[in-house]
Parts: sequence; C-alpha cells; structure tokens
Amino acid sequence: MAPSCRCPSLLALVVLALVGLPRDGWTQGVKPEDWERASLRLRYGVALRDGEQAAPSPGFSYSGMTPNDMAAGATVYGWEWLGVWAGFQREGFALLRKSAAVSEGSLWRVSGGGVARLRLGPMRAELSAGYGFAQLPLFSGAIPGAPAFQSGNRHAALVGGRLRFPLVFRVQGEVRAEYPWVLSAKDAGGAEAGSRGFEVGAALRVPLVRASRWSGALALDYQYIQDRLTASRARSEQTLQRIGAALEFSWFDAEASSAGAPVPSLPSWGELALRVVDAQTGEPLAVPQVTLVVAGEAREPQLADPEGQLLERELEPGEVVARVQAEGYQLAEGSVTVGAGERATLEIRAHRLAPQVGRLQISVTDKRDGTPVPNAVLSVGERELRPGATGQVRLVDVTPGPVSVRVAAPGFQSVEEAALIVAGEEAVLPVQLVPTRRVGYATIAGRVRSTGGRSLIARLVIPTTKVRSRTNAQGSFSLKVRPGTYRVIISAKGHLTQTKSVTVRDGEQAIFNVDLFPRSRAR
Repeated sequence: MAPSCRCPSLLALVVLALVGLPRDGWTQGVKPEDWERASLRLRYGVALRDGEQAAPSPGFSYSGMTPNDMAAGATVYGWEWLGVWAGFQREGFALLRKSAAVSEGSLWRVSGGGVARLRLGPMRAELSAGYGFAQLPLFSGAIPGAPAFQSGNRHAALVGGRLRFPLVFRVQGEVRAEYPWVLSAKDAGGAEAGSRGFEVGAALRVPLVRASRWSGALALDYQYIQDRLTASRARSEQTLQRIGAALEFSWFDAEASSAGAPVPSLPSWGELALRVVDAQTGEPLAVPQVTLVVAGEAREPQLADPEGQLLERELEPGEVVARVQAEGYQLAEGSVTVGAGERATLEIRAHRLAPQVGRLQISVTDKRDGTPVPNAVLSVGERELRPGATGQVRLVDVTPGPVSVRVAAPGFQSVEEAALIVAGEEAVLPVQLVPTRRVGYATIAGRVRSTGGRSLIARLVIPTTKVRSRTNAQGSFSLKVRPGTYRVIISAKGHLTQTKSVTVRDGEQAIFNVDLFPRSRAR
C-alpha cells in the first residue's frame, strides 16, 4: 500500500487561515519587545502511522495509532537575532494485527544546531541549520504474521524554517518545515542504505501566564513526516502524523509591567556598577555601606559584596551620588551620570581615619634621692624600652585607655604601674624604685614523703656547704644558706636517694617537695 499524504490538506488549512485573518488581528500578536532570550517546549501526544515494507518476498503494510509520543525542544539566543537550538522526539512503536500486538519498540530523533530570526512586519521568521539523527522502522525476515521490529538510522544535515504570525486575542499561529540532506544511512544490520524524507508542521500558541521575566503558553501542535529507507534486502517507507499538546516556557530580558504589557526593548532606566577600594592600597573594601542619592532623594543604605562591588539596576537617568561608609575609614563620596539603557561605572577611593592616640611620658628615679635610674627596663604593652641616662621615656602613639607599665632594674625591686591614656592628651607617669633589701641569706624549705604519701624522716646534705640536716616527724625541713645555686641530696631508709638542684637569691625562700621511691618498687 502506498503511503497516503495529508500534507496538502494541512497547507490548504494554513492558507485559508491567513486569507481569512482580520486586519486588526495583526496588531494583537507578538511585538518585537516580546522576543524571548530562551524558550523550552515540552509536548505529549499520539502518532498516526501508515507504512509499507517491501522485501524480496512477500512484503507487507502496516498502520495504526500509537500513544506516548513525546518531544522536547529548546532555543537560546545569545544575541537578539542569533542563537542555538536542540530537540528530541520519542515515538512508541506498536504493530497490531486484529487488536493483538505483533511487535513493539521505540524510535528516537535527536537534532540541534544554530538558528537566526528576523522580523517580517508583525511576523517572525526563523531559519535553522544543524545536524539530525533519526531512527527509521524496519522489520526483519518479512515473514507474514511474525515480523520482528528493528530500526535503521540516518545521519543528516538539517535545514529548516519556522514562521510565527499573530492571530486574534493574542493567539499565535506557526508553520514550519525541515528537510534532511542525508549524510549516511544504515539498515538494522549496519549495512549501508539510502534514505530521504521531509517534515512539515503547524501549531496554535495560546498565552497562559506572564510574570516578571517569564511566560507560559499552551501549544496545540501538528506534525507531518514522510521517511524512506532503502536497503539491499528491503525498502521501508512511512508517513507519520503527530498530534499533541505542549507547554512552552519563555524567558525575557525585560520584566513585564504591572499592567501586563512588556517593558520596551529600549529601556528608560540605567544601571550603575560601583566599586569601593582603599585609597592607599587599591584593595577592595569588604561589605561597605552604600547610600545612593538619585534625583536628589537618598535611597535606603545597602551593603556591597565582599569584593566591594555593587550593581544597581533601574536607576533614573541623570546624576547619581554614592556615599560610602566603612569601619575605620572616612566618609567617601562620588558621583556619575547614568544614561538611559546604559551601564555607568564608578570607583570610590576611601581614606583611612587618622589614628586616635594619646601620649605617655614615664620617668624612673631612685626613691632614696630622686636620681634617674638609667639601666631600667620598661615594658609597655608588647614594647620593651630603656630610658637611658635621663631615666625618661616618651611615647607619642599610645592607644587610649588603661596601660600597664612594668619597670625592673638591677638592685631595685620590680614594680608595675598603670596609666590612663586619653586621645589627644599626654599622661605623665613617675615611677620611683626601691632598692632591694639585702639580708645576706636565703631559705630552702620543703617536705619529704614516700610516693605513697607517707611522711619520711630523711637526711638532707648540701656537699658544697657541708650543711647536713634531718626532717622532723612530719617530713618537713628548712635550711639557711647564702644566695647561690646548690645541689641537695635527699635520702631515707628503704628508699632511693634523690638529688635536687635549686637556685636562691638574697632574701628569697625556695620551697620544694620531694617524693622518694621505695627500693623494692624500684626493682
């Protein structure tokens, strides 16, 4: 059976629709400013198929309706008129005989390429070119009653076009066509084959919703395909009509107005790209606070990003003043003129605040006669200073608040004083050192115990001084020695002897406790 072609009837319907179109209907269609940046169409429907396969013997024909016919297509425009597209279609294939399934499977079509669009008055035309892969049905064996479903494939360079035109009540019409220039074709066994075909289609697109920068529409879609695959052992050809409903989502550059009308493609607003940096280093300031003054009115303050950058959209054309505040920096300000439909750039350089510090003068003297102490060492915060022969030190960059000052000098007792620093003022701190009292001896004291915690009566010997002593019943001891470093030997019955090294200064008391290990435990 030769495949039937319903393509002429489809074209006739399209022509009649165009001829009968009301003149005022053209003004209700797609406007140039409605052009989308990207779109996605998802379709689901049924497929009606007529086909025939001729083989050496005996050949057969087939027809029927198959559900689960799915398709998807996406288009993205990098420029107003030039973009890329991609699509795929899946058709479930079922071969029936007297309501009984004889064979079934699925076929795929995948394609993609570049697309260009242009305006033709109120209409929009799209011209596309790219690559397409299609699976075509074959049946092995050609045995009546038991055909086995298989598929060949075709690689082709695709050229095509689509025309969109307005109808009434914002409904759009669409007609399209595609022709494959076959690059290669193979049958189910991988042998070389020949192929040809074409595709035409039409759709009605009904807008459903428009919110912000996207819109949704319902498309009632019709597609007519004719394919032929000629192999060495069989020739298969079919006509395929696809009918379905689709959802189409579109994304626009401009937002829709509150009344639902699109924003004009020539915007009446401008943009400002602001950057805040340190005036000395040029490094960006993290999260400064920015206040924009537009048309003489200050807007709510906002924070820039960690790189010190802020992009403000929809600014009224004219002069824009930016005021910047950042911790540790002076208030900075800059201005720039923003043009309609343009992006202005502005860099603001912020200067650090002058440090708020105070001054401190320290004098170190001997309390006995008021003479300077030249060899003193002063510790002020993390700084270590020496006053020199005058006994005085002057600091000019001290952070306001309480400051601790420690003073030490040989032959004098160390002292620690505090000074209160006020920004912009000088504080004076006199420090008087008291000589160290010399007593001529030091004390070594402590307690001797067993490692189990029991007090021991132990013997203590300092060989260099010939000092020998014993602890009391509580294990305590106290030795009077001259200042210096000593080796003390501690021993007790049944315990291991220990040696301690201790340094004492004039008038000091060194205290240490000793735990002796029993001899049996040591083994």
